[in-house]
Amino acid sequence: MKKVCIVMGSDSDLKVMEACVNRLRSFEIPFEVRIISAHRTPAAAEQLAKNAAADGFGVIIAAAGKAAHLGGVLAAYTTLPVIGVPMGTSVMGGMDSLLSIVQMPKGIPVASVAIDGADNAAILAAQILAISDPALTDRLAAFKSELAAEVSAKDEAVRARFSD
Repeated sequence: MKKVCIVMGSDSDLKVMEACVNRLRSFEIPFEVRIISAHRTPAAAEQLAKNAAADGFGVIIAAAGKAAHLGGVLAAYTTLPVIGVPMGTSVMGGMDSLLSIVQMPKGIPVASVAIDGADNAAILAAQILAISDPALTDRLAAFKSELAAEVSAKDEAVRARFSD
């Protein structure tokens, strides 16, 4: 199975990105976690992206705040799918991060999830990898069934509480 590379611009992103790590573990997807800055260590970002496919990665998840250029820099150097996780910030609540990720120029796409949406980034990475992995497809189907069961149970509880 291909691995997922989780890259953060700063260790301040770790708390949010733990949800990504936990979700990948739940799907039994191998991963590596790195801290590389698009601005402070651009050569390291370039090398990681250029070598990612050869190193066994199938998807890169890039978490960054404020200018949030990390995903775009990585996407410029690889053909692998890159998923951006905009980090919430004190400046604009994360809208600055979100807009930096989604406003990529033509030819260098970066997928994006919600602000602090680390869990969804892992799920999207799993869906991408599942295209060529039937066992992972089955784990995703089971996960979605669990989600549906949770909603049905909540629906039942609220209907019972408010029925006449």
